[in-house]
Amino acid sequence: MMQIDKSKPVMVTGATGYVAGWLVKKLLDEGFTVHAPVRDPEKKEKLKYLNDLADKATGKIKYFKADLLAPGSYDEAMKGCELVYHTASPFTSKIKDPQKDLVDPALKGTRNVLESVNKTESVKRVVLTSSCAAVFGDSKDLLALPNGTATEENWNTTSSLNHQAYSFSKTVAEKEAWKMNKAQNRWDLVVINPTLVIGPGINPKSTSESYNLIKQLGDGTMKMGVPPFEIGVVDVRDVAEAHFNAGFVSEAEGRHIVSSESKTFLQLADYLRPSFGKDFPLPKRQLPKFVVWLSAPSVGVSRKMVSNNMGYPWKVDNTKSKEKLGIKYISPEKSINDFFQQMVDSGVFNK
Repeated sequence: MMQIDKSKPVMVTGATGYVAGWLVKKLLDEGFTVHAPVRDPEKKEKLKYLNDLADKATGKIKYFKADLLAPGSYDEAMKGCELVYHTASPFTSKIKDPQKDLVDPALKGTRNVLESVNKTESVKRVVLTSSCAAVFGDSKDLLALPNGTATEENWNTTSSLNHQAYSFSKTVAEKEAWKMNKAQNRWDLVVINPTLVIGPGINPKSTSESYNLIKQLGDGTMKMGVPPFEIGVVDVRDVAEAHFNAGFVSEAEGRHIVSSESKTFLQLADYLRPSFGKDFPLPKRQLPKFVVWLSAPSVGVSRKMVSNNMGYPWKVDNTKSKEKLGIKYISPEKSINDFFQQMVDSGVFNK
């Protein structure tokens, strides 16, 4: 059984990110020293929210200069750590070159962090942020699985550089992590595979893809209707809790699908209606699939993506996260209302 010494520092890559913010908060509140490798430790504005957390907590945070794509860049920050969280990874829909914008940073970033782990004798466990996108690619893929439901046993085999490149990048990065883990026997690997992460950020002006999506429900972009799309959603605070527990539950192992429930975009909009329906142009209907299919290229979405994902049920099994990591999920209704309220409060819709 692997035990982590709580007096040792813990390293978190991507500490300024959406999920990592809540993980860092939890670590600081529990009294840990967090080593945070960031691109530019001098950029105080970028670190303001993390520093505020540290000021209110018993733990402390130390910054180190590091670059995801530079080999050896994490050596310094990792010194003395028994536990490493690798949460840093690109997630963007603005892709010019999928290999350069998504696959290289995900794959090389993972490799660089784990090469530093291989060199750092103190490290006992790595917790990696992967994604449900590494479990399966398109909703249509679920039709071939027992009960149409994905589990941790499944791997995405249908994504590629040309189709669902983000999902492909998460898949190759996680596979690389497992390959490097199996090639040695000092450190173990625990993986978190979240679905669409929603909920308030530590930084109210965070820029995550989820943030852009939920903002579009309220800013009029989707007022004519939403695509007939269903996806698993999970609160960012639950994802952080899953990461924390994956580090400290000594018997934790393998992959963990972290998802509360699956919802359609329309159901998410319906959750917002009671509190925000009067003041915001929330969508009231679902668009027919053929309409979305026809207009897809004009909004930068491939027709194949529409064909293979819209109108299909979306089911994953989250039993392992509940049983092994003790996650009690926040309801999607609370998550999305907390998220939207934070956007309202921070003036996102006043532009």
